[in-house]
Amino acid sequence: MFNLSARHKEFFSAIGEITYLTRAAIRELFKRPFEWRLINHQIVLGGIDSWSITVLAAGFTGMVLSLQFAIGLEPFGASMYTPKVVCLGIVRELGPVLTALLVGGRVGSGYTAEIGSMNVTEQVDAIKALGADPVRKLVMPRVLAMTIALPLLTIVADIVGCFGGGIITMVEVGVTGRFVWEQTIETLEIVDLLHGLSKSIFFGYLIGIIGCWNGLKTHGGTEGVGIATTKTVVYLSIAILVSDFALTRIFLAIYG
Repeated sequence: MFNLSARHKEFFSAIGEITYLTRAAIRELFKRPFEWRLINHQIVLGGIDSWSITVLAAGFTGMVLSLQFAIGLEPFGASMYTPKVVCLGIVRELGPVLTALLVGGRVGSGYTAEIGSMNVTEQVDAIKALGADPVRKLVMPRVLAMTIALPLLTIVADIVGCFGGGIITMVEVGVTGRFVWEQTIETLEIVDLLHGLSKSIFFGYLIGIIGCWNGLKTHGGTEGVGIATTKTVVYLSIAILVSDFALTRIFLAIYG
């Protein structure tokens, strides 16, 4: 017989709770009337309000990558390939992962703080007492909103990151903007875009479901809300990085 430690039991219990919450959210997704207003509100809060930090981070990440590769490849006479390496890295990996980590830290923790505050002040119980389902009112709109918003933010991050990298490549390597554009178009394929966007859809689901799950299990007053919020950031960071590796292996096996 397996002798599971308390941490192992807590981990498997969390997986079970998240799976159950996911199933409940999917079930509520297909019920009518559809919660358009709540979903649109969460898309604005979680997606549109996060565009500035996404643009800033992606732009400077692309610039730093180009600077490093332009200098690092120079001894090999391969600096001209900098746009190819940078754009491929951003679209496949850094765009979706960096965006998910930033938005997860901002939005996922916000979900936990908001729902956790409602939980410790018994507002969630009040929703149940009124005959409404907290999963329908609190969880499903947030999970669906992040699943929609994060891929859109990832597209913005990809464009800005490649643009910032292209500018630095032009300055450091001395090539023209036309050359950078041609190298980018020549390198990127539809499969590369599918890699990044498929990851961002799953990362958006993780941000929504983990943020809501941790909020619903919050207890211990305001101190408990703070602890739960911190845990959400840690859980999301680990979940995104681990799932990124797993998804990359799967996509490489399927698409090459």
